[in-house]
Amino acid sequence: MRAAPEVRQVGQVGGSRRRGWLRVLGAHLLLMGLALLYMIPILWMVSTSLKPDSELFTERIVWIPSRIAWENYAQALQAFPFWLYLRNTLLIAGFVVLGTVLSCLPPAYAFARMRWRGRNFWFWVMLGTLMLPPQVTLLPVFLLFRWLGWIDTFLPLIVPAFFGNAFLIFMLRQFFLTLPQELIDAAYLDGCTDWTILWRIVVPLTKPAIATVALFAFVWAWTDFMAPLIYLNDSSKFTLTVGLQYFLGRHGEQWNLLMAAAVVITAPLVLVFLMAQRTFIRGITLTGLKG
Repeated sequence: MRAAPEVRQVGQVGGSRRRGWLRVLGAHLLLMGLALLYMIPILWMVSTSLKPDSELFTERIVWIPSRIAWENYAQALQAFPFWLYLRNTLLIAGFVVLGTVLSCLPPAYAFARMRWRGRNFWFWVMLGTLMLPPQVTLLPVFLLFRWLGWIDTFLPLIVPAFFGNAFLIFMLRQFFLTLPQELIDAAYLDGCTDWTILWRIVVPLTKPAIATVALFAFVWAWTDFMAPLIYLNDSSKFTLTVGLQYFLGRHGEQWNLLMAAAVVITAPLVLVFLMAQRTFIRGITLTGLKG
């Protein structure tokens, strides 16, 4: 008589576990389907980059070419000055990453840990700038750079990074808020200034957030097309994105070469993300723990 309730409880536990396992399986299948959906254009780009000319335009969709045309990559890199554009892009991206990190750390710390009059007001003013479309300031900023004589130089692409980024400052502020206040107070008692606390205590503890900011800055600088197109006139100063558009204008009918060049330009972003994936995800996660 007493075994029935126990059997019923065991059956309920087993049924709940089975339902939980099915929910997890369904969620993973859904995510895999969405990931595959987003991967289709990338897979098609890679597939096209490896096709010979005879298989570019066919009546049926061909994902795997009959012959892997590796020579498309060599021809694509020779069709335009890839290494020159790569050097320009790396130079700009390196300075942008450096300027973004250096300019975003102090204001983020000031908004998170320093007490000063009007702090919340100016923080909301900074967030309000995120709602201002860049197209609104495009003309006045261009006129300013022309007045400074910076047109057709790398300065308009590099210097703005040393004046902070509202979104990245907000991210770093959120991360700084997760640090224990007792640590900051102890540093004050030891006679440390805010500048010393920032660079000797806070920065070593916030490497995931700093790596996330650096990764964002690198991706934005690497994929930026509008600013180099506007400010650069000399073809020897083009970046990879502008160079790809230049390649499209001259070799638009050779889609396999165009896709090969696109794969080569995209590959560094994928490699950087894969190498910094754990740090990037950790930085994104921890920046939302405290408001």
